[in-house]
Amino acid sequence: MHGYRMSVFRHGRTAANEQGIYIGSTDYALTDKGRAELCGKRDLYEYPRVQRVYSSPLCRCTETAEILFPETPMHIEENLRELNFGEFDGKSVDELIHREDYKTWLRGGSPDVRPPGGESTEELIIRSYRALHKILLEMMVEDLDHVALITHGGVISNMLACFGLPKISAKELNCEPGEGYELLFTAQMWQQAQAFEIRGMTPYNR
Repeated sequence: MHGYRMSVFRHGRTAANEQGIYIGSTDYALTDKGRAELCGKRDLYEYPRVQRVYSSPLCRCTETAEILFPETPMHIEENLRELNFGEFDGKSVDELIHREDYKTWLRGGSPDVRPPGGESTEELIIRSYRALHKILLEMMVEDLDHVALITHGGVISNMLACFGLPKISAKELNCEPGEGYELLFTAQMWQQAQAFEIRGMTPYNR
């Protein structure tokens, strides 16, 4: 049975990452340090050869795609954007820690809990499913064997925890900027179980 590979990468560093603040829909660019870090990893590690890159529309992802895959066609996929943090966006833990709505959100307990004016994990997972389903269909129709996805840490951890095999907690699915996971899809597994296989981390040592 034919397998389809997706290499999923987290975007490079932004000023918000360095300042320790939540950013979701706010469109931060990469910092000079973040760009240099990605260029260093591109030279040090072996990134996969892919036929197409699908990127979140936010510029921290499109810039990452241009650095890591400069010669590969890029398609924007809206559903790969980060969680909308609503009123928490642009704020640090220290600024939020005394808010009861923030404490409730951190405790979770239900996938439909959301920040004020923001998006729930459940909504993020639904978006992720739509993105994966659309991309897989395009791969099948256009005869693409291997593509890359450039997206956000929260998208990666929740998407893999929900649909990936073996089952791994979202809290354990962390990756550094410019790094991520190799996924293997088959049409049968996706159609019957909405699942894919997590094959390991990427990029590879030369």
